[in-house]
Amino acid sequence: MSVLVTGVSVLGGPSADLAVDGGVFVDPHTLDPASGDVEHIDGAGLVALPGLVDLHTHLRQPGMEQAETVLTGSQAAAAGGFTAVFAMANTQPVADQVGVTDLVYRLGQEAGYVTVKPIGAVTKGLAGEELAGIAGMAGGDAQVRVFSDDGHCVSDAQMMRRALEYVSTFDGVIAQHAQEPRLTDGAQMNEGALSSRLGLTGWPAVAEEAIIARDILLAQHTGGRLHICHLSTAGSVEIVRRAKAQGIAVTAEVTPHHLLLTEDLTAGYDPLYKVNPPLRRHDDVQALREAVADGTIDIVATDHAPHPTESKDCAFDEAAFGMLGLETALGVVQKALVEPGHLDWAGVARVLSTTPAAIGSLAGYDQPLALGAPGHVVLVDPAASHPGMRYTRAGNNPFIGVELPGQVRWTVYGGVVTVRNGELVAPSDLARRPGGSE
Repeated sequence: MSVLVTGVSVLGGPSADLAVDGGVFVDPHTLDPASGDVEHIDGAGLVALPGLVDLHTHLRQPGMEQAETVLTGSQAAAAGGFTAVFAMANTQPVADQVGVTDLVYRLGQEAGYVTVKPIGAVTKGLAGEELAGIAGMAGGDAQVRVFSDDGHCVSDAQMMRRALEYVSTFDGVIAQHAQEPRLTDGAQMNEGALSSRLGLTGWPAVAEEAIIARDILLAQHTGGRLHICHLSTAGSVEIVRRAKAQGIAVTAEVTPHHLLLTEDLTAGYDPLYKVNPPLRRHDDVQALREAVADGTIDIVATDHAPHPTESKDCAFDEAAFGMLGLETALGVVQKALVEPGHLDWAGVARVLSTTPAAIGSLAGYDQPLALGAPGHVVLVDPAASHPGMRYTRAGNNPFIGVELPGQVRWTVYGGVVTVRNGELVAPSDLARRPGGSE
């Protein structure tokens, strides 16, 4: 089956036609819209973006399937307009050796909705004491290029130095969870007047900023590539901005929720708003938005963190950290960045597709929407309202009651329609699974 999209606004610009045949973009004039082998999509009123790429998700499989699986996470991703996701290593067992990373990769292929690229652990068991099997994971079927102990900071400076040196030999990248553990012992929310009033242990901004500053110096020393996960403070923005001005190989991400939500939401002790790093002040949110606009923050990544109901249906200080994000990311970006004028739709493509793909060394996204490039495209109705969460297995949705704009109407993954007119295509109805069988 081929796909022909007519009269669509490409990256928010003038209307044009797009066509995918044989899994790649082709000249639209080569397809007959009346043919029974062509799925014709009327793109009027829609914006075409390259398939979205999420550099930071938790798909929980293996070991925590009660919260999410690679299949349900892939379905949520497709519904959100994603065609590729990177899955963090904090599974059970930890993805610290090639057997686990290749398993996750194969599960993604079997699901068929998105490319699932596993992220390998930096240290064995995420314990921070011994380097994981980095070479094996890099050389396996999954060709792992991103390594992270996310959920845990690589707090030992010598270990971080060795990791940066190691991955530099094959252009890998270390994605650091920047959290100085001694400064955040027992922390529950952002440190400030509100945490004192609520009686919750505060999480100081300096706990994030100190690790970022240290690791930037280590990246400069080693020449290794450093990526900062879920940057959340105005101080962190300034540290990264100065490092980039010096030509240091550092990139950074921000989550959708840190672009929109503030610490005030924790005043009701609702565990839905308990995240790591915590929701920050309004001034931090504004600094993060401006940093995305000027390129200091390179990408938006969801940190999609599903949890079973019991992990959030409890007292705030006992609840798990984390929010969902795959199905709502694009709506949050439109609300927080597009509508206020921080980004246009071409900028959205940059922070949610091409740049995260480049950081993660993901092939096929270097010439998006161009002839011969892989046929990954998402069609968004910016005038519609977000339909809500439907496909993830978990329910820890931070955007309950928050009106979000935009609706993903179509997602096409390598020529395969995974979302059709706002509805997820059933697994049995996928026309072709990239990397799999007909």
